[in-house]
Amino acid sequence: MADFRTETMTVNMGPQHPSTHGVLRLVLQLDGETVVGAEATVGYLHTGIEKTIEQKKYQQVIPLVERMDYLSAQSNSLGFALSVELMLGLEMPQRVRDIRVLLAELQRLNSHLVWLATHAMEVGAVSLMLYCFRERELLLNINEMIAGFRMFPSYIRVGGLRADLPRGFHQAVDEILKRMPGKLDEYEDLLTHNQIFLKRTRGVGTISREDAASLGLVGPIARAAGVPYDVRKAFPYCGYETYDFDVPVGMRGDVYDRYLVRTEEMRQTLRICRQALDRITPAGEWCADDPRVVPPPKDRVYTEMEALIQHFLIYSQGFVVPRGEAYVPLEGPRGEHGCYVVSDGTNRPWRVKMRSPSLMSCQALPKMVVGGMIADVIAVIGSIDVVMGDVDR
Repeated sequence: MADFRTETMTVNMGPQHPSTHGVLRLVLQLDGETVVGAEATVGYLHTGIEKTIEQKKYQQVIPLVERMDYLSAQSNSLGFALSVELMLGLEMPQRVRDIRVLLAELQRLNSHLVWLATHAMEVGAVSLMLYCFRERELLLNINEMIAGFRMFPSYIRVGGLRADLPRGFHQAVDEILKRMPGKLDEYEDLLTHNQIFLKRTRGVGTISREDAASLGLVGPIARAAGVPYDVRKAFPYCGYETYDFDVPVGMRGDVYDRYLVRTEEMRQTLRICRQALDRITPAGEWCADDPRVVPPPKDRVYTEMEALIQHFLIYSQGFVVPRGEAYVPLEGPRGEHGCYVVSDGTNRPWRVKMRSPSLMSCQALPKMVVGGMIADVIAVIGSIDVVMGDVDR
C-alpha cells in the first residue's frame, strides 16, 4: 500500500476579512478544515493615541481616550477622569457619581448590543442584527441629547461633567429602560434555543477557568469560564457598592456561555440604570466645587474680574496635576480597564497607558481555535467581542 503524505496549509485570515472585527490578522495552519495552529497578529490600526496624549492638556485627553475603544467611550473617559481626580484629591458630589454610573451602564448596554448584532449576523442570524441596531439608535440619541455627539460625547470630564443634564433626559432614559426587557426577550426567543445557533456555539471556542486566569482574561470571557471577577464588586468605584445587581457566571467557557453571560449582563445593567435614574434629581450639582479644575459659573465670569481670569487660565493653560501616578480600575463592556496616568507636575500628562482587555482576548485566540474547524473561528472571534482600537493604541 502506498504511503500518503499530507501537508498543512497556511492561510491568512484578515486583516481585511469582515469577520475579524477591524484589522485583526490570524495566521492559521490548516489540516483540511481543522485548525492545527494559529497566531494572532496585531498592529495594523496603530494610531499613536497614547503618545499624542503627552502633548495635550488634561481636559484635551478626553476625546482621545474615547476613541481607543470606540464602543465604550464613556467608560474610557471615566477611567481617565477617575485616575486624574485621584491625583488631584478631588471628591465628586453624589449626584455626579450617580450620573456617571448611569452613563457608563448605558454605554455597556450600547456595546453589548453591537456585539450581539455582529456576532449573530456572522453565524447566520441576520434579523437579530437589525433588531439590535434598532435599540442602539435610542442609546445614541441619549449621547446626542447630552452632548451633541452620538458616539464620542466627551461628557464626562475631569472634575465632573461637561454640563448639567438637559431637559427631557429622565423621560428619554425611562422610556429605554421600560422598552429593553421586552426586546431582550425577543433576542433570546430568536437565539437561546435555536438549534442552528446551538450547534454553531456549544462546545466551540472553549477555554478553561485556569487558562482564563493565566492568560489575564477578564470581563464576560472570564466569567463565562467560571471566574467570578467583576471590578464593580471587587473594587467598587462611583458608589457601585450601594447598587443591587448580580454578576452572571458561566461554567463551560464556550461561545454559547459567553452569549448567555452577556445577555444576562444586559438585564443586570438595566437594574443598575433604573436605580441610578431614580437617585438622580432633575437639577443639582454636576461638577466639583474646585476652582483649580472647574471654571467659575458664567454669571460670575461676566461680573467678577477674578472669575474671568480663572476662566481664561483654565481654558488657555489648563490645570496642573501634582507629581505622581494613579490607576483606577473599572469594569468596562469588555472587562477590567483603566488609565494608568503619570504626572510630572505640569499641565500635561507625562504618560498615559490604557489597560486593554481586548489585547488579552487576542492573546487567548489560539487557545480557543486550535483543534476546531475553520468555520468555528468566525464564531470564536465574534464571541470575544474584541475592538481593535482598544488593542492598537
